[in-house]
Amino acid sequence: MIEIKNLTKQYGVIKALDDVSFSVKKGEILGFLGPNGAGKSTTMNILTGYISPTSGHAIIDGYDIIENPKEAKKKIGYLPELPPLYLDMTIKEYLNFICDLKGVEQKKRKAQLDDIMYLVKIGDLRGRVIRNLSKGYKQRVGLAQALVGNPEVLILDEPTVGLDPKQIIEIRKLIGALRHEHTIILSTHILSEVNAVCSNVVIINKGKIAASGSVSDFTSAEGTVNKFMISIVGAKPAIQKVLENCPGVRNVSFVRIDKDACIFLVESTRNLDVRRPLFNELSRASLPILELRPVGRTLEEIFIDVVNKDAVVEQ
Repeated sequence: MIEIKNLTKQYGVIKALDDVSFSVKKGEILGFLGPNGAGKSTTMNILTGYISPTSGHAIIDGYDIIENPKEAKKKIGYLPELPPLYLDMTIKEYLNFICDLKGVEQKKRKAQLDDIMYLVKIGDLRGRVIRNLSKGYKQRVGLAQALVGNPEVLILDEPTVGLDPKQIIEIRKLIGALRHEHTIILSTHILSEVNAVCSNVVIINKGKIAASGSVSDFTSAEGTVNKFMISIVGAKPAIQKVLENCPGVRNVSFVRIDKDACIFLVESTRNLDVRRPLFNELSRASLPILELRPVGRTLEEIFIDVVNKDAVVEQ
């Protein structure tokens, strides 16, 4: 559905993008991550036709954004970090204006706008002036304009920035529901958001792709330290001693006491499954296990590792 091929953007001697390539399949939600200045906005601006690349191609459903801009742009709905709203218009007036810009037929307009406003939950506010809306509802109106014309591709830049926790959860649920009809690129600094809604991740740093893959591949990468959260009934000192002396255990961290159980984070040596030794040693000590569950690496840890690795290579 989306293909980025050898994309380069140069400003004088500075390369904002350096031979970037990745693809997004139909129905996927791709988390597009990177530190400030990494090249995310440049990539999205090229994808949406706002700027041209120095070289390379951005292809939307078979249409090159440079060679066939009109056809490619019909496929795209874009929500920038600051939604392009006209504050003195009502929601209905604004969305009708967007329909004019996108060439939506008059006979299809009412039904389409009703569906969109129902989907993003702004139907009851259609007569309200946008200036008087809360930030959360302004963000919903911005998402509604991206959906006008029923584009197959949605490009969302920081869609939950500045929202309160309740609004963030609502927007995340909405983005998750949109995957059934749309292919989505989600750019965000909130990595828990990627875990919640994305199937795949691309990390860009200093204009180059630093890492890419599925979210599950990232968080369960081979060769990482195995971590387990374990809940055990008994006295903390006795439990800690058994855990620390268990074969294959590399590190033990006390987390908290939950009712009559002590909870520890246990790290084993690389690629070693210590669940059976843990069970055997704790059983011998008459310390019952209430829960034992693996803990994967977080995207935050992986993101920092990737960015720091690039910094070390550069030095």
